[in-house]
Amino acid sequence: MTAGSRGDVAPFTGLGHALVRAGHEVTLVTHGRFAPLVTGSGVGFHPLPVDPRAELESERGRGLHDSSSGPGKLLRAIRLARAVVGDMTDDLLTAAHSADALLAAAPLAPLARTIAEGLSLPILGLHLQPIAPTREFAPPMLGGGSWGALGNRLAGHGVERAVERVFAPVLPAVRARLGLPAGGTRSRRHRFTPVLHGFSPLLVPRPHDWRPELDITGYWWPYDRDRQLPAFLREFLDAGPPPVFVGLGSATVPDPRRLSAEIVRGLRLAGLRGVIQRGWAGLAADGDDLLTVDEVPHSLLFPETAAVVHHCDAGTTAAGVRAGVPAVPVPIQFDEAFWADRLVTAGVAPRSVPLRRLTAETLAATLTDATRDPRYTERARELGTRVRAEDGVGRVVAAVSRLS
Repeated sequence: MTAGSRGDVAPFTGLGHALVRAGHEVTLVTHGRFAPLVTGSGVGFHPLPVDPRAELESERGRGLHDSSSGPGKLLRAIRLARAVVGDMTDDLLTAAHSADALLAAAPLAPLARTIAEGLSLPILGLHLQPIAPTREFAPPMLGGGSWGALGNRLAGHGVERAVERVFAPVLPAVRARLGLPAGGTRSRRHRFTPVLHGFSPLLVPRPHDWRPELDITGYWWPYDRDRQLPAFLREFLDAGPPPVFVGLGSATVPDPRRLSAEIVRGLRLAGLRGVIQRGWAGLAADGDDLLTVDEVPHSLLFPETAAVVHHCDAGTTAAGVRAGVPAVPVPIQFDEAFWADRLVTAGVAPRSVPLRRLTAETLAATLTDATRDPRYTERARELGTRVRAEDGVGRVVAAVSRLS
């Protein structure tokens, strides 16, 4: 069970495929628009009625289009999620009734735990971000960094409580439908739900103050049904030196035309070709040195690029690291600044260029450093080799086999 943008869904397609190969029957429960992601994987699909892109483009979603971050934007996102979570509850319950176990991503964790308790099902948390409070860093959803040991942990608990508020309107009715006490506490079995985290400990070492049930496995890669790049993209790649990839994934921006123009000018100032992914931001570029694409498997494209300019959601960050190429982080909101800082700390990115400060000049200067200083290429290649050697999926498959 997962909800959110494409990056909140895609890693579970590859994980589901591995579980199918291990002999399990797997159903991915998420927004209907992502059904094509499981095609050919052997994973079943149960659609949820909410369309995240339509919500972002709606009147109530417009408050998330700016490039700000921090507590204010998180509260706006929580209000939006709270408004739509009730629309998904019936389908989540229906899907769970035919299950032997629940695997729950962080966006639906509080509701999934309640459903698991009510149906007496084992549950395993599968998180793509380090959500649990720790003294070692501030909550990623607030941009990461550090507010001091005490401040980090207090802020982490605050974010946990804020997320719980998303489900406050629906949980009483769900508990009643499942025959659970109205205000009861979870059984020990569900209070200490084991959680596996799908990112590399090379980027985020396991915090020392996490409880024993929390662990980090390594990345889970999306299922790629495409085995080769589209012909038009292959032709562009072969026509010149490796280009730079630029994409903002599922992020939305207030002025796509102006941002596209800055990106184009930045690439040309740096003397680099570019592949621009349209994405939900609506980016576009023209010219012999530029190519605009829609969805293309990152696993196939990124290794053929000189660098990857991206918004640093968890999934695109993972794909760039896996490819072993330098990065130019352009964080926009929520956990993206956290992942951007991790790339800089790992030595695969010269610096972070938040979207609100991006100009053609700042982009060109950072790209020049990333592509011409061999230190970034060498560190990216080394990190990619080590990350590809991890078996995050295998550890999840083993954990699922132990559920009872």
